[in-house]
Amino acid sequence: MNGARPRRRLVVRGVVQGVGMRPFVYTTAAELALTGRVGNDSGGVTIEIEGAASALDEFARRLRDCPPPLAVIEAIEATDIAPRGGTGFHIADTTRDGGGRTLASPDMAICADCAAELRDPADRRYRHPFVNCTNCGPRFTIIASLPYDRERTSMADFPMCARCAAEYADPADRRFHAQPVCCPDCGPRLAYHGPGRGDPLAAARDLLREGGILAVKGVGGYHLACDAADESAVARLRARKRRGDKPFAVMAPDLATARTLVTVDAAAAALLSGPQRPIVLLARTGSAVADSVAPRNPYLGVMLAYTPLHLLLFGLPGDEPGPRTLVMTSGNLGGEPICYEDADARARLAGLADGLLAHDRRILVPCDDSVVRLVDGHEVPVRRSRGYAPLPLALPVAMPPTLAVGADLKNTCAVGEGRYAWLSQHIGDMDDLATLRAFGAATDHLSALTGVRPTQLIADAHPRYRSTTWARAHAGARPVRTVQHHHAHIAAVMGEHGLGPTDTVLGIAFDGTGFGPDGAIWGGEVLAAGYKGFRRLAHLRYVPLAGGDMSVRRPYRMALAHLWAAGVGWSEAIASVRACPPRERSVLDHQFRTGLGCAPTSSMGRLFDAVASLAGVCQRVDYEAQAAIELEGLSSATVSDSGRYRFALDSSTDPATVDPAPVIAAVVADATAGVPAGVVGARFHRAVADLVVDLADRFAEGTSALALSGGVFQNALLLSLATALLRDKGFPVISHRRLPPNDGGLAFGQLLAGTAG
Repeated sequence: MNGARPRRRLVVRGVVQGVGMRPFVYTTAAELALTGRVGNDSGGVTIEIEGAASALDEFARRLRDCPPPLAVIEAIEATDIAPRGGTGFHIADTTRDGGGRTLASPDMAICADCAAELRDPADRRYRHPFVNCTNCGPRFTIIASLPYDRERTSMADFPMCARCAAEYADPADRRFHAQPVCCPDCGPRLAYHGPGRGDPLAAARDLLREGGILAVKGVGGYHLACDAADESAVARLRARKRRGDKPFAVMAPDLATARTLVTVDAAAAALLSGPQRPIVLLARTGSAVADSVAPRNPYLGVMLAYTPLHLLLFGLPGDEPGPRTLVMTSGNLGGEPICYEDADARARLAGLADGLLAHDRRILVPCDDSVVRLVDGHEVPVRRSRGYAPLPLALPVAMPPTLAVGADLKNTCAVGEGRYAWLSQHIGDMDDLATLRAFGAATDHLSALTGVRPTQLIADAHPRYRSTTWARAHAGARPVRTVQHHHAHIAAVMGEHGLGPTDTVLGIAFDGTGFGPDGAIWGGEVLAAGYKGFRRLAHLRYVPLAGGDMSVRRPYRMALAHLWAAGVGWSEAIASVRACPPRERSVLDHQFRTGLGCAPTSSMGRLFDAVASLAGVCQRVDYEAQAAIELEGLSSATVSDSGRYRFALDSSTDPATVDPAPVIAAVVADATAGVPAGVVGARFHRAVADLVVDLADRFAEGTSALALSGGVFQNALLLSLATALLRDKGFPVISHRRLPPNDGGLAFGQLLAGTAG
């Protein structure tokens, strides 16, 4: 080789574009006196480096062990190639050559460096509402296609000024090859529409301070905002949005303010202030926000300001400050998808907001805020969206190009190919035409972003699901496979934990509704399950569900169904009986006796509704799982010394039957004797946790793990109790950490189960 130094090509795959990878490579190569090039292509980031062998090894170590903070490296392929000599290191133009695929980065919250510039009067980006760098700012919501370069994003509308272009080209600058780089000279720019004049931000703060409702354009769509401490403003927003009693999220400017609202331990502080900045559901500690922010709910969803525009809404030193905390809820009417296009927002939000704060950077992909809970210090997603989508999940087995369409509630879709799957952002409930259109757009964008061209579709087995109907209507000549709802739940948690194709788990799937092969409404299921199939080992005893959604919206109807099934009379001393009008009571009695208009259900979610009603907690609901949420909140304070109820397990049938009748009778006895609702609820939670252990004792032998999934396991109290009891008895337990246990994670399970046969 005539003394030539070795040269190596590295192909880096994963979330490696838009996260500062090329600047990192450039500066690392310069420090190690390496020559060569780096560039983006359709397969990821390709690097050629030449120099001393020890320097090449050190470069590879830093790339593997110390990549940029937002990068997610899935693979590094290294090949020795012929030396070329030369001097210097440069960034090559992006190409579309190369195999494989690159992965788009989620949107990330403003970093500390950019926040400092925003507040520094001497900095040229002082008060710039769009300050960002390679470590923060919009990504997923502004990307039209990959490879990730400015001309393929909505930032193409804003040519860089000379100073931004110089920063972009300077390897020593934090904005080296940062595609959304901008400043006050090159845009984007704010615009305010509403009462008040002058500076848009000052006018918006005035509106909020005076009790008005502001529509504000964020990263992934419009929010509706008001002063969270102003009872009148919050009540007015609730009425205009047709929100019912569903809790609002609250935004705080910093961690110190969040601590005045909720209990914040180390794990919560890390989540609140991390780059994803989700809404975190935490225990309320005071009365710093209006009661109507989260009626009868001991938990509050709190997030920290995650864009420079949000920080400016709260005000910088010298400003007439805005409110200390803001309600920040999605810009839409209840049940509709979030507004993200400017013309649509002006039309749809005109009757909801008193003013509108917008800007001229287009949002290409709508993306709601993510929501998480903490259970025993672990993150449990409730809604996986901004900050997380479209990060991939590894698949335990390779699959052909496949689209899974998810469920009808909390819908997300997913595509998979090879050893990776990509879940979309939260789309919503599929009972609205606009949501169906948003679903179609999301599937198209996810396919374009990942390069997956599905050759088959997977859907829920419910024949009347809108998502399933959509799949059949859009499949063309491609096959559509269906997966039973609870099998998909268990497959999702198996896949999340990397279980293999031959593993079998004891799956406990507790939720509200899922179509069973016998035509009943399942929801309290015990399954021996692998990816290829399942066997139903046990279930909650069927009770009649009268009138479908009517009984979901009125928990007292489910309470009466359980009383009837348990043989407990409908005494006026029972809160549920008193809540049901006499005429409706008569109709229900006839339906239960004849089966007219009833479907059998084994739903654990509906049992939670029934107990909440019997305990006098909630008789009518305005949002999904309201009764169970309120019951959990009351129960948490007394669970340690409350005692418990017991289910009956009948193993003489196949599948076995879990009879809630003893629990129902005990709940009625306690509630009518004046036992506080929180104690009744705590005893019920203990009973369900004990039931999970009893089921494990009875059925877990020969399985790899005990898997907990379904929306009921969003309940932090139940999940914590059940997990502790199972682990105390030596059972290996897996539950959700990266995907929601509710239907928001179902598409991932559909991919795995639908392609395993």
